[in-house]
Amino acid sequence: MPYRLLFAFLLFGITTLSAQKTKEIIATDSLKPVGIDPLRPAKAAFYSAIFPGMGQIYNKKYWKVPLVYGAIGTSTYLYNDNQKKYNLYRDEYKSRLEGKSSNPSLARLTESQLITVQKGFQRNRDLSALFMVGFYVLNIIDANVDAALSQFNVDERLAFKPAIIRNEISSSNDFGFALNYSF
Repeated sequence: MPYRLLFAFLLFGITTLSAQKTKEIIATDSLKPVGIDPLRPAKAAFYSAIFPGMGQIYNKKYWKVPLVYGAIGTSTYLYNDNQKKYNLYRDEYKSRLEGKSSNPSLARLTESQLITVQKGFQRNRDLSALFMVGFYVLNIIDANVDAALSQFNVDERLAFKPAIIRNEISSSNDFGFALNYSF
């Protein structure tokens, strides 16, 4: 009789211990996801704000860095080029107002044409500055969103795939999509 009691106690203790381990595994899997850093998007955005492209490097999306520098660099180049041309036509217009002509290649243009061309380069310069700021902000947003999306749990148990279902009533095949989650 005492052996039966000891055996039942040991069996109950082992069962309780394994149930506790199972609860720990379930709690670890469902309540506390492993590898999620809530500050990761903020860090990536901060790095990109300090130095463009650094957030993409932090997210290990190295292929995006040339795109960031290409967009910001092209906008910067166009800003500088339009500023130089704006200054050239503005200086020529000012020289003509003083009674002198400083640039012989612009001698064929009238004063109204100089003003029109000058305004065009000024508009293009301002647009280039707007694009430069826009690409800089887009760089920060991209780093933030990419860091946030990289933490989503995408595993083999979640599937979205096309399905062919046999319709028993009309004896035909129906096409559709199925969203499956296996436990």
